Amino acid sequence: MMSSQKDAGIPLNHAPNGIGYKLLELPPELLTLLESDTPPVLTLESSTDSAILRNGAQSWALRQKNTSNALILLEPSEETSPSSQMPESTLKAIATIHDTIELVVESKGTAAPVAKGKWHERFARGR
Repeated sequence: MMSSQKDAGIPLNHAPNGIGYKLLELPPELLTLLESDTPPVLTLESSTDSAILRNGAQSWALRQKNTSNALILLEPSEETSPSSQMPESTLKAIATIHDTIELVVESKGTAAPVAKGKWHERFARGR
C-alpha cells in the first residue's frame, strides 16, 4: 500500500451554526474603494424594487442570483479522538449557500432593471 493511502485525511463534520450567510459580489471599483486607506461610509436604503447600497453619489441595487452549484462554508476545528486523547484537526461544514447577492449600478434617477424570466430565479421564490 502506498503511504498516501494510509493517511485518513482531515475529518469533515456537518455542523451548521444556524447563521444565514449571504455571499455579496462586489464590483471592482467598490472593492478598490473599500480596500483603500480611507474607505467610504456605505448606507443601505430601501426602494420599491430592491435594497440600495449608497456611497455619496454612487449607488448599487442589490439583486439575488441563484446558482446551481452550492458553496459550502468550512470552519477549522479541533476534536479529541476517544482512542488517542489527542486533539485532531478537523473541518466543520457550517453553512451551504445556494445564492449570491450582486450589486447592479444604478444610474442617477433610474432604478436598476429587475431580472425576470430565469427559471431558477422563479423556482427559488417558491422555496
